[in-house]
Amino acid sequence: MSQEHQYRTHLSWTGNKGSGTSNYKAYDRHYDIIIEGKTTLSGSSDPAFRGDPTRHNPEDLLLASISSCHMLWYLHLCSVNKIVIVDYQDTSTATMTMNPDGSGQFTAATLNPIVTISQGSDKEKAIQLHHDANKLCFIARSVNFPIHHKPQIKIET
Repeated sequence: MSQEHQYRTHLSWTGNKGSGTSNYKAYDRHYDIIIEGKTTLSGSSDPAFRGDPTRHNPEDLLLASISSCHMLWYLHLCSVNKIVIVDYQDTSTATMTMNPDGSGQFTAATLNPIVTISQGSDKEKAIQLHHDANKLCFIARSVNFPIHHKPQIKIET
């Protein structure tokens, strides 16, 4: 049986410096992402596109969504497979390729999770579950570029 989940966000541009978009340099790329009941995220464009480097940008948020979705599925799969995770860290990377017309697209992402499992947990199974998590991750299933995984598994000492 199919199930649907609905999501709702509100985006509010906060970058009008008084003259709107009267020219390319006349406005900030600042915005707020407002989701009811949650902390507001302050965003901007990437600094390469006149954005504020202290604010989240869409590209960072996409990569963070991929990484966090993968982690949540991975933790779930480990828990039901009796693999005890005691620490999970991921420093992920992504590549965006620009086109001559100014458009661009992500061409790949790589997750680099460093996972610490408890003594007695199955290390080989822990590695395999990264592949399974990628197949289940809602975000990974929704993007049109490959997501690579370079997991490291450590045993708790």
